[in-house]
Amino acid sequence: MRRLVLVPFLIAFPALAFAAAGDDPQARIMGEWQRGDGQARVRIVPCGKALCAINTWIRDPASSEKVGDRLVMSVSPVDDATMKGKAYDPQRKLTFNVTIAVASRQRMTTNGCLLGGFLCKSVAWARLD
Repeated sequence: MRRLVLVPFLIAFPALAFAAAGDDPQARIMGEWQRGDGQARVRIVPCGKALCAINTWIRDPASSEKVGDRLVMSVSPVDDATMKGKAYDPQRKLTFNVTIAVASRQRMTTNGCLLGGFLCKSVAWARLD
């Protein structure tokens, strides 16, 4: 399930300056992030009308997560700090509900749920760039 919430956090664009992002949570999440457990890093970038979280580094290359795996997220702002929508993991062919909470320019939390919200996982992220 760890893989499902790459926001990834899913989910490779240059980071946008926070000042330029204003109150737009979608613009604030662009850039490089490290998962709270230190096991993965992702770059969040626009991909078409969606956002993609692309794995850029995985601590354990023997895990099911691979560098280059991506998570495609179709999310919309709910308020100044939250986005909700769907995420698609093409490697596993899974679609799930995702919520992204942007606590600050440096911190965010992703929550991914499968099976109508029955199986959920939250992950904390720290900005690297």
